[in-house]
Parts: sequence; structure tokens; C-alpha cells
Amino acid sequence: MDVDDAKKRFSRASWANVLGNAIKIVVEGAAGVTFGSVALVADAAHSVADLVASVVVLVWGSSSYDNPDDSHPHGHERIEPLTALFVGAVIVLLGLNLLYESTQGIIEGGTGVRFSYLLLGALAFALVDMYLVYWYTMRQNESLGSTALAALAADCLNDLYTTVAAIIGVLGVLIGYPILDSIAGGLVSLLVVYQGVDIGRENLDYLVGAAPTGAKRDEIRERIKSHPGVEGLHDLTVFYDGTVLEVEVHVEVDGEMTIREAHDLESELVDSLRAVKEVGDAHIHLDPSGLGEWKEAVEGDSL
Repeated sequence: MDVDDAKKRFSRASWANVLGNAIKIVVEGAAGVTFGSVALVADAAHSVADLVASVVVLVWGSSSYDNPDDSHPHGHERIEPLTALFVGAVIVLLGLNLLYESTQGIIEGGTGVRFSYLLLGALAFALVDMYLVYWYTMRQNESLGSTALAALAADCLNDLYTTVAAIIGVLGVLIGYPILDSIAGGLVSLLVVYQGVDIGRENLDYLVGAAPTGAKRDEIRERIKSHPGVEGLHDLTVFYDGTVLEVEVHVEVDGEMTIREAHDLESELVDSLRAVKEVGDAHIHLDPSGLGEWKEAVEGDSL
């Protein structure tokens, strides 16, 4: 995909989240304040932080598509997981706040709320609003694979869950059990916290240069070994640089190769590794086979 097109898709998805959350805040907040519904006010407050996260993604996230420059010679890929990490932290804080509010509601017995069908109407609107934003974000992200947009989409799902909890609470008021509002909110808040922690943990790995799964490392090793000119390999290192993988490896080849033959072999290996899903770049050092220099016993792999 063209970089400009990718940046436009990212921007459109980010704007959809900004506008969707802003509209949800106005509708739910107005209804919640008017009828004293803690559930709706809490859900609207949840969306305020979601709005902040969406704006951050809109401003920061698109920078990941910028070309390398003098100040960032390796590109801007790490901006995206940094943005997603921020979203994850916001989700955790929202979940903890919702848990606190729910606990307070249980202690107080859910008093102070007046039932109105306008409450249900506002919640139904919020459900449709967030589902459309979620669907649009996921559709735009199919070809982008953005962790920041994935985090926003996950937050849209959290909004759906919290809105369902608010509906249960409002229905509880209707049938004379307002405490259901607080109980349902407490259960959903735990799910929100879990989702935020999961997003944060994944993107922290991207930022600190963690290694991929053993299966991905094995796939890369086998890809190198499958080349007919490779006689062995050692010192294989695979790590995340932002959301893409970097590969560093010493490859053992016939020491009698000409420089041009060695250059062509190296180019073929780099192109082959870049074709592996998630791999962004590969750095290969060619060694004459049999020397064994810098070779670690646990990494050595002769063919």
C-alpha cells in the first residue's frame, strides 16, 4: 500500500473515533445528568478519556508513517506502540475509576436515579455509535495492521460492554432494583482493566525490543537455511523495533565465493527474510564456513 494512502486511512479511522466519542459524550452526558443516572454519567466520563486517547492517536500515530530523517534515521515506527501504550494506560485508569464508582453505588444501594425511556434511548444510540466506529476502525486497519488503531478498536468494544452494563442498570431502576446498575458496572470494569493491561503489555514489548515467539524465530532460521548457498548460521538475533522485527545473523558460506557472488547471495537472503510476515529489515554478515569466529555453541547451526 502507498504510504500516503496508508496515512489517509489511519487519519480517517482516528477521526472516526474522535467524532464518535464526542457525540456519545454529549448524548449520554446530557441524559445522565438530567435523570441522575450514575451509569450514564460514568459511561460518558469513560468516553471523555477515550476522546483524549483518540486525539493522541490522531496526532501522534500518523507520525509512524513518516520517512526516516536526520533526527530519526531508523524511521518513526516506535511512535505507534508508544501511542497504543498510552491508550492502554488510559483504559486501565478508566476501568479502575469505573470499579470505584460501581463500588460506591453498591454501598449506597443505587439511590438517586430516576427512570426515563430517554435513558434507554441514549444508551441505544451509544451502542450503535460505538459499534459503527469499531466496525469502521477495524475495516480501515485490515490493510494497515496498526497497533494504535487496534487499541482504539478494543476500546470501542469496551464501550459496548460498559453501555450494556448501563442498560442493565437502567432496567434495574425500572423494575425496582437500582443496585443492578452498580453490580453490572463493577463486573464490566474488571474486563476493561484486563483489556488495558493486555494492550499495554503487548506494546511495551514492542518498545523495549523484546524477542518474538520461538515459532517465529524458527521460521526465520529455516528460511535462511533453505537457501542453497548457505552452509551454516550462528549468532541469530531477532527482536522488535517498534511493531516490526529486525533480524541480525552471521551466515556461513563458501569461502571461495567472489565478492559479487557473495553480494548477490546476501541480497537474496535479505529479500527472502523481508518477505516473512512482521520482518521489517535484515542485517546479514557473511562468514567463510569453517572459521567458527564469534560462534556461540548454542547458536551454531551447520547444514
